[in-house]
Amino acid sequence: MRRIIIGAFVFSLLFTGCKSMQKMKNEEAAEPAKQEQAETKVFSVAEPEQPKTPTEQTAPTSTYQAPIKPVRTQTETFTFDQKDDATRYQGSTFFVIIGSFSSVENANKYKQELIPQGFNPIVLHSETGYYRVCVNSYANETAARQRVNQIRTDFPKYADTWLLIKK
Repeated sequence: MRRIIIGAFVFSLLFTGCKSMQKMKNEEAAEPAKQEQAETKVFSVAEPEQPKTPTEQTAPTSTYQAPIKPVRTQTETFTFDQKDDATRYQGSTFFVIIGSFSSVENANKYKQELIPQGFNPIVLHSETGYYRVCVNSYANETAARQRVNQIRTDFPKYADTWLLIKK
């Protein structure tokens, strides 16, 4: 009985070993074929485009537009960092925020960086303690959302621009 078990074990080892050897040989044989494919270059010649007759209808081509990321909104109470901004933005409810900082110094530095790029930023002091750098304000939410999406499109580095709603 012992001999039969040992014999079966040895036979199974030889059988599985042969399969792995055969698999390795198949992979080695496939390797040169892959190299030949990589070395073979295919050239194609494009046919010149035929002029279209006025009666031919061409399908309109569409351009790909990346999906619009939803606009993040947050509602909070805030004060204007400078008093003259409060009178200038009176009646606005929706503020386009391009940056948020825990220190007023960093907010003012960022504000100065935005001016050469065509923005007219102001700093808002939030009830949460953060200093929000605002680039536009609107009384209409739709217009504010459109401006956020425009900034995201025109300035990809400001893709995290969001909307602050005044309480």
